[in-house]
Amino acid sequence: MTPVAAVDEILTHALAEDAPWGDLTSEVFLPAGARAKAALVAREPGVLSGLTVFARTFTLLDPAAVVELPTADGAEFAAGDVLAVVEGDARAVLRAERIGLNLVQRLSGIATTTARYVAVVAGTGARVVDTRKTTPGLRVLERAAVRDGGGHNHRFSLSDAVMAKDNHLAVLAAQGISVGDAIRAARAKLPHTATIEVEVDRLDQIEEVVAAGVTTIMLDNFTPAELVAGIEIVAGRAIVEASGGITLDTIRAVAETGVDVISVGALTHGVRSLDLGLDMAVTQP
Repeated sequence: MTPVAAVDEILTHALAEDAPWGDLTSEVFLPAGARAKAALVAREPGVLSGLTVFARTFTLLDPAAVVELPTADGAEFAAGDVLAVVEGDARAVLRAERIGLNLVQRLSGIATTTARYVAVVAGTGARVVDTRKTTPGLRVLERAAVRDGGGHNHRFSLSDAVMAKDNHLAVLAAQGISVGDAIRAARAKLPHTATIEVEVDRLDQIEEVVAAGVTTIMLDNFTPAELVAGIEIVAGRAIVEASGGITLDTIRAVAETGVDVISVGALTHGVRSLDLGLDMAVTQP
């Protein structure tokens, strides 16, 4: 569940950006007190996400607005399905329309894409997770969309876990510090609840990293054959994550190697917003 305060903060900024001094068109074209009823209709099939965010966009501007939600986030839908119905002050409905649509379309695109990846690895035991390749300011919503699609979340932010990647290791190497020593030093500084993940891109890096006591090792851009060899070296001493250029065409082969986790940046940074429309009728009070 996405915190209401986080949703309201995102929507407040978005609405202010879209209409910083009000909606000039609606204010001069529509009579005060006019009512509007609109239906959110799917133009194509998919998996729903952002429905509660969509609804909140309207009630934030018109607390008296009534939003009917015949379905829920995470549900599959077909083209032509009515996903929500909103009724309220016409000026408020029209002001909220674009922001609400933008968000529910993008979030449903993420959920739909995630569901496709999850379906491809079904039965392998591999967990499909997202990355930090999210839209700045929208991470909390986009991470929820991944969950709505049946996926899982990686660390939420840089503050959540230690995760040393190639650039961290490059700095260590330049300072003459071994990755094993760095891991042991980090473990001595961290509370016991903190996790440590280290990325490697060669088989010969694995033993030093695992022996130093990491929680997770990321095998980056490994071929399926290299992943199998890497898992044998790890030998159950750490969670094994595969990453790097994972696509719908390649993820099944990666999952069948026996990795525990597959991180896919494309879940959030490469998606297409779904085609959802708001069909509206405006009436007098």
